[in-house]
Amino acid sequence: MNDAKEAILDYLHFLQVERQLSHNTLASYRRDLESYVEHIHNNQGLSSLNEVERSHILFHLENLRGQGISSRTIARHISSIRSFHQFLLREKISENDPTVHLEMPQIEQKLPKVLSIEEIDMLISAPDRMKPQGVRDTAMLELLYGSGMRISECIGLNLNDVHLTMGFVRVFGKGGKERIIPLGKTAIKACENYLQNARAKLQGNYPKTDAFFINQRGKRLTRQGCWKLLKEHALKADIKKEITPHTLRHSFATHLIENGADLRAVQEMLGHADISTTQIYTHISKTRLSEVYKQFHPRA
Repeated sequence: MNDAKEAILDYLHFLQVERQLSHNTLASYRRDLESYVEHIHNNQGLSSLNEVERSHILFHLENLRGQGISSRTIARHISSIRSFHQFLLREKISENDPTVHLEMPQIEQKLPKVLSIEEIDMLISAPDRMKPQGVRDTAMLELLYGSGMRISECIGLNLNDVHLTMGFVRVFGKGGKERIIPLGKTAIKACENYLQNARAKLQGNYPKTDAFFINQRGKRLTRQGCWKLLKEHALKADIKKEITPHTLRHSFATHLIENGADLRAVQEMLGHADISTTQIYTHISKTRLSEVYKQFHPRA
């Protein structure tokens, strides 16, 4: 299919320039669209994107289901294909949009796991604060829970992004969007302790870096390194729940909403483009209220 390869490249360039999507998101779009084009060409005999009809897309989606691919992943494929065909129509590469009446599959919404306030305290108390690495890890955990930032955002912080005197941190989220998040007293104190008593020891004689969190070789802490440390401290704290890199972010949002925070304010702090993404935390809150009721009400 001669026109497809160039069309996909044009579309990815549009997403990168106009929407400023991250490298990982662009890679997902590329994989989805290359899989789609390969199937409609090799398995359905189409030679041009202009020949695509709704039935061809449905056959491709049925093929994905036959491979055991989840509804959530298929929904992502539909989203990729739909926005691709809308782009083709807008750029007059194609004469019609075969995705007009394409329906999304029903997706089971999984509530993210959150830690209780007691478990958060246990986790943050786990690092050995007699060591510079422990002081750094305490600051990192306090910052993750105290701001709700993503791990990728946390390791991407530079020294001039963290304003402890003013009490806020500047974060660059998805698509390079900047947001300002206020910090609490414990996060500020932990970060001050790290900067005053631990960072220089970790830096040693290694080349200087602007990275806020650094490893024992004086380099920026990696996502994998951060994830490994989180798992180690959870194990030391004897936390039985499965912890992912997003657990502290989920806990931050849930605890705010449980204590009466405005949903729009939480959306702003999390950096969600759509408030419907933030609303999942209201469902978690209701679920936990139900659990408390069942546990403590005499007639539950």
